[in-house]
Amino acid sequence: MKKIRIGAGQGFWGDSPFPALDVAARGDVGYIACDALAELTLAILQKSRQKDPALGYVQDGFFSVLLPVCKEKGIKILTNAGGINPPGAGRMVCELARGMGLGGLKIAVITGDDILPRVKELKDKGVSFDDMESGGNIAAVEGRILFANAYLGARGMVQALEMGADVVIAGRTADPAQFLAPMIYEFGWSWDHWDRLASGIFLGHLMECSAQSTGGNFSGDWWNIPMMERMGYPVAEVYENGEAILTKPEGTGGRVDLETVKEQMLYEVHDPAAYITPDVVVDFTTPRLEAAGPDRVRITGVRGRPRPERLKVSMGYHDGWMGEATVRYPWPDALAKARRAEEIIRKQMAMVGFQPKEMLVEYIGYNSLSGPLAWGDGADLNEVGLRLAVRTETKLDASRLPRFVPPIALNGPPGATGGGGMPRPRELIGLWSALVPREEVEKQVRVELMEV
Repeated sequence: MKKIRIGAGQGFWGDSPFPALDVAARGDVGYIACDALAELTLAILQKSRQKDPALGYVQDGFFSVLLPVCKEKGIKILTNAGGINPPGAGRMVCELARGMGLGGLKIAVITGDDILPRVKELKDKGVSFDDMESGGNIAAVEGRILFANAYLGARGMVQALEMGADVVIAGRTADPAQFLAPMIYEFGWSWDHWDRLASGIFLGHLMECSAQSTGGNFSGDWWNIPMMERMGYPVAEVYENGEAILTKPEGTGGRVDLETVKEQMLYEVHDPAAYITPDVVVDFTTPRLEAAGPDRVRITGVRGRPRPERLKVSMGYHDGWMGEATVRYPWPDALAKARRAEEIIRKQMAMVGFQPKEMLVEYIGYNSLSGPLAWGDGADLNEVGLRLAVRTETKLDASRLPRFVPPIALNGPPGATGGGGMPRPRELIGLWSALVPREEVEKQVRVELMEV
């Protein structure tokens, strides 16, 4: 039975490129798939595009590390690092390849996920754009929308591979779609063979978060995970019938077993019986996972149902400005000092009529991670940082908050120490999720091939 090997290369923008290099050098793979985006990432990329219209894609050094070895071994790279500017990313990769003397590469760029220019047109056609989570009406943010990108599936990437692409760069795709595309291309799976498509998406889900299937971020016996300084990323040995072995490159750190794989299996899954992607709806209650040797887990029995007729659109909108300030206090009575400092600042804000739209207060070292679940009275903490953050309508108002902190050093509780200077206000981008008819997005998807 025909089989292929696909490696994971990236779990987020900011991930290390060196485990991907191990996958390329030691994983015996034909493809490396990289998931560079999260919904937050689009907001960050929007800010970079506002500063420079030529940007808006992920810049993190991955291609400078991976291109030489992948060119030498004939490994194809698939990534959604195009962000909100896939053509810009494509030009960057072409220039990089030329500068490294890597001629003969074909770079495919996939566009069409951007529907911002068509929001009004689609509304006129009856698309509501109601928020999926709150049910809110799009009119509340319509004049402030900065980007609107639909989640694409694997189809454009399969087309790119059929065109002979060595590197495939997409924008907002579903996270596991990069992994599914090589399977469809190599095995000739039909677009309505739901069980096999589901198998590919399930594997993609296990691999999309880099080391989370191989012992990274593991909540079990994490202290026994070997060589965490050199974690191995997942490699899938996939068979034509959809069955697979999940493993990692030999000689790398981490661990692949039923516990590490199952933990990633349940990560970010709302309804295990209906994991919805643009290509297929996967039933996560059906897969069978079995140990198949050291660092090897066999996966069989994945089942799927027909794909949805609407695609999710992630929209970002201007949501005001954030101002923040921090001051730290030592033992004794660190938490009591921080609370008194908060009280003083709140009263001073009221005295000058400063009323932000929203205010967040955290006691770092006590409840900044646990929030309302923090336990104990904190009476004997070594140190506590008071962090205040406000959301305001204007940049000028956001800049007012840090000015309340410096006087606290001499005019408040004893022992106040540095708070990190006077942070500049930051623009806030809110996220709005909606559904649009699939055909309205797919009819504008294009694949362009660039040659080095």
